[in-house]
Amino acid sequence: VLFSTPPPPENKILVAQHPLLIVTNETARLVCNYTYNGTGKEFRASLHKGTASAVEVCFMSWNMTKVSSNSNKGFNCKGIHDKDKVIFNLWNMTANQTDIYFCKIEVMYPPPYVYNEKSNGTVIHVKETPIQIQEAQPANSYWIMVAVTGVLAFYSTLITAAFINYWQKSKQRMFHQSDYMNMTPRHPPYQKNKGYPSYAPTRDYTAYRS
Repeated sequence: VLFSTPPPPENKILVAQHPLLIVTNETARLVCNYTYNGTGKEFRASLHKGTASAVEVCFMSWNMTKVSSNSNKGFNCKGIHDKDKVIFNLWNMTANQTDIYFCKIEVMYPPPYVYNEKSNGTVIHVKETPIQIQEAQPANSYWIMVAVTGVLAFYSTLITAAFINYWQKSKQRMFHQSDYMNMTPRHPPYQKNKGYPSYAPTRDYTAYRS
């Protein structure tokens, strides 16, 4: 009986991704785990958006001595290579960037050129910031302004009442003082018919006697 020798292992790359990633703070960390049984020395990893992988979000490349990374327009992304995985960090993400993302690993050198079959991808769900959180700070400021206005109005009322009370008491004191000081003597009624004032000196008729 003849036994056939099994074929040598294929020069291929396998990629595994987490199926779902929820983003609540506009920052995502997508990990692309991969296995490779070849002898490649220069690699390229890229992150693609959409079911057809039509949009390349960012990419990175590395070899034995050099690592480089680049982000495409409209995205904030940076790739990091760590042994048997590539990590794509994304920040300032918006809700309209919610989609499925695929990792692609390529062997650029030496030949033959190899890349992974399409994985199941990762759905990145970017949640919008709740309206209540956005309005919390203005609402707090509004109530602080109301409280400050109320306190100022209360103290203004107290100051006004104290001023009116002081003014009324001062007016009463001035009225009583004017009554005490108005002591000017008045002429008796019988002096009004006199042709001369009561303070005129009396004539001395003896000077005309001779």
